[in-house]
Amino acid sequence: MQFESKMRLSVLDQSTVVTGRTPAESIRETLQLALLCERLGYARYWLAEHHNSDAVAGAAPEVLMAAIAATTRSIRVGSAGIMLPHYSALKVAEQFRVLEAIAPGRIDMGLGRAPGSDGLTAHALNPNAATASEHFPAQVRDLLAWVAGEKLVERHPFRDVRAQPEGPGAPQAWILGSSDYGAQLAAHFGLPYCFAHFITDGEGAEEAISLYRASYRPSAANPEPYVSVCVWAVAAETEAQAERLYRSRALWRLSRDRGVFIALPSPEEAAAHAWTEAELARAGRNRRRALAGDGAGVVMQLQALAQQLGANEIAVLSTVHDAEARRRSYTLIAEAAGLAAQPVALAAE
Repeated sequence: MQFESKMRLSVLDQSTVVTGRTPAESIRETLQLALLCERLGYARYWLAEHHNSDAVAGAAPEVLMAAIAATTRSIRVGSAGIMLPHYSALKVAEQFRVLEAIAPGRIDMGLGRAPGSDGLTAHALNPNAATASEHFPAQVRDLLAWVAGEKLVERHPFRDVRAQPEGPGAPQAWILGSSDYGAQLAAHFGLPYCFAHFITDGEGAEEAISLYRASYRPSAANPEPYVSVCVWAVAAETEAQAERLYRSRALWRLSRDRGVFIALPSPEEAAAHAWTEAELARAGRNRRRALAGDGAGVVMQLQALAQQLGANEIAVLSTVHDAEARRRSYTLIAEAAGLAAQPVALAAE
């Protein structure tokens, strides 16, 4: 079984914090997993941005991107995403110009508007965050010009400012989102769009993607609309093993739905939890929307979802407590999808 030739398979990594290991270990596991996913033939490796969270260690995707870009050779490396209202568009442009110099032609600049944190933390990152989000489209406009080495719009106060280092090539910009807002913005600027299916369990996906395609304005860099869907999925040798791994996600989701972000529990911790009838009912509903099984089974589900939504690409997020089980999950999915494995090579060669 293989994916349709027109669809690519990529990875989203949140550097998930798990019980029994430090957040620093999660960061190092991200670096190791990126090397594996390049060898397996995944198209992209994207890093998330979250702040002040006990659940996610990935607070600085641009730093992780630099480390991964410098130690890989073929896989595209990107952000999913940079939460732009926290930052100056010029500073983000400079970061991504540096990344483009490190790995020319392999950098994806995924942009989002969500805080990736609570309100207090968003305020700590940028005291003007509440109003900055209202100017997100203008920030995107300026950022696109700066990373491309172009002048800003006429009469802009920073029109003569240039983002360094200058040079040929530019990161590929994306808009990320889980609502119609991001879809409309991506269509307006003629950018690829990634829908965060793993956040909404697919709710609103068809509407957002249809709106994006219907209102798409072709750009020089992207004459056609391009859709990626980021999906939570886990694969194991057997369906029973996958169900065991999923227990961690099931318990974690119950906490997330209450607004509490905890370290990912182990399957044993999840099994020992005193589940109430209401929790079991909610977990059952969540399980029906989750993708878990053996490699072939997960690929079938991914393929069906891509066809349903008209996606060009699927990005897989696997949050698994055991690092080796997570590596195995990505391996089984890649093998079942027929990805072209890459030879092992050192970046310094």
